[in-house]
Amino acid sequence: MLTMLKKVFSIIWKALNGLRRLVMSLIVLVLVVVLFSSIGEDKGPEVPKGGALMLNLDGVLVEKAKNVDPVKAVVQQMQGSEEPPEIQLSDVLDVIHNAKDDSRIKMLVLRLDGLYTTSPDKLMTIGDAIEDFKKSGKEVVAKGDYYTQGQYLLAAYADKVYLNKVGFMSIDGFGRYRTYYKSLLDKLKVTTHVFRVGTFKSAVEPFIRDDMSEPAKDANRTFLNALWQQYQDKVVELRHLKPGALDDMLNNLPDRFEAAGADFAQLALKEGLVDKLMSREEMDQSLIAQVGEDDDHHYRRISFDDYLSIIHPKFPAPKKGPKVGVIVAQGEIVDGEAPVSMSGGDSIAALLRQARFDKDIKAVVLRVDSPGGSAFASEIIRQELLELKKAGKPVVASMGTYAASGGYWISASADEIVAHPTTLTGSIGIFGLLATFENSLDAIGVHSDGVGTSEYAGTDLTRPLSANLKRIIQANVEKGYDRFLTLVSESRHMTKEQVNKIAQGHIWIGAQAKELGLVDKLGDENLAIKDAAALAGLKHYSVEQVERPLTPREQLVKALFGDAAQLAASVQTQQYPWLSKLLATLDTEVSPLVDMKDPQGMYLYCRDCNFQ
Repeated sequence: MLTMLKKVFSIIWKALNGLRRLVMSLIVLVLVVVLFSSIGEDKGPEVPKGGALMLNLDGVLVEKAKNVDPVKAVVQQMQGSEEPPEIQLSDVLDVIHNAKDDSRIKMLVLRLDGLYTTSPDKLMTIGDAIEDFKKSGKEVVAKGDYYTQGQYLLAAYADKVYLNKVGFMSIDGFGRYRTYYKSLLDKLKVTTHVFRVGTFKSAVEPFIRDDMSEPAKDANRTFLNALWQQYQDKVVELRHLKPGALDDMLNNLPDRFEAAGADFAQLALKEGLVDKLMSREEMDQSLIAQVGEDDDHHYRRISFDDYLSIIHPKFPAPKKGPKVGVIVAQGEIVDGEAPVSMSGGDSIAALLRQARFDKDIKAVVLRVDSPGGSAFASEIIRQELLELKKAGKPVVASMGTYAASGGYWISASADEIVAHPTTLTGSIGIFGLLATFENSLDAIGVHSDGVGTSEYAGTDLTRPLSANLKRIIQANVEKGYDRFLTLVSESRHMTKEQVNKIAQGHIWIGAQAKELGLVDKLGDENLAIKDAAALAGLKHYSVEQVERPLTPREQLVKALFGDAAQLAASVQTQQYPWLSKLLATLDTEVSPLVDMKDPQGMYLYCRDCNFQ
């Protein structure tokens, strides 16, 4: 009987699988036919001579964008579950640097309404590229119906900032607020077991408190104030305002707002944050006067995506000779394999190994943009980094938005560490978190019982943790913290006592970390690349992104349908941005610890590095 059932299910499965593959093949075939039928009709985008480059950044800035499967993107769009489109930071920098020397480009227009909240380091890095663009003598103009705090930081780099007459600007400083669950867990009779080292290691607080502890408030206040000062100083510098102008405005906001006629646009103008208030048509006419008018009666321009497609060929020819390899480790550090949106221990280790055996790669930059995660996965990555150094290839760690906790663990052993002044780093601490449900199950009449050859046999979430097991876990966490201190002290040439004073889970911004000896230099990825080349003794070299080789199918998808897939994935998000933000907030609160799946349940994770 069982044999017959297996055969029946096997036949059904094969039939369904065959149907699935047929449908997928038909979809791909239709897309290919549509693509090639349009080739003869569409010559592709062209750069208007004497026109503007419109830097319309719609999406989320990331270190490395993931490849989008077009079929999956369509399915997600139909289900309403797609993510916002990703914009690779290096692409933005390439576009701006190329446009600087492009004689066809007369000016740069920043249109930032679709740019999602992002970190100051990425915005300032783009801002540095805009400053370099200005050296060509070409004008930069920002135009928008509104500016969020992040969008405005980038807009402030423009020569002129225009705001809609009925627009607004949201500048309110940085904050760190979390949701706490202790009372809920108590009502559900969930027993939470926390094991941690570090006064300021507060990632577990929502599970054991109903409010933020004073040490956590002090630590968060320290790095938020430092970060806000960096933001304010940059805006004051770019807009030629009085020192402390933003603090002064916020401290007297009701009076200033009423004095501006209860009008946010007028307030922005009076405070010197924008240069002129204009309607959309007036903005267009102002730009038309400078670059001319197109067939749609707008100013003559080429968009960011179109210009990128022109300067970045689909199939670039591989470069020969000595290279500096760049490996990106972004997102939470998780055990095993992971997509590019996260740092899988095995995935990043494999890229480091790939660079080790690539004869052309003479040095490596590990670009870290991670708040940490699995302690085990972090060590797997570090071990492979050490093997790379043993092979005689220098490694420079380049820190992005954050390189904290596990992100610092994988950076510490590099030959040199370069951080952005606003990078969030440190958070040197470790914790373990387990929940058991023996009391919850008891309340509904469910019980667990049995026998074992030791008190540790059969341990699961339905039974309480024994005192001895708690002792073992705590000792393991304390040993992990001691290893962290030892690792940092040996790598940074400090004593363990010196490291412990600045550790304890404390978060520092890059500028502070430099003073404390946790990083060597302040700068961007380009500085890290130059230093890596210098350490390897290279005078002439190219830069190569070290990536897992794509399969033939992935290459076809990326080349033919990548842009269409990104577009499909953005439609629903743009229609309902508030919903996407809500879902993203809930997801970031719950999913990280589930995804990290550390084998020992030990985490080097900076939860407080996520702020608004």
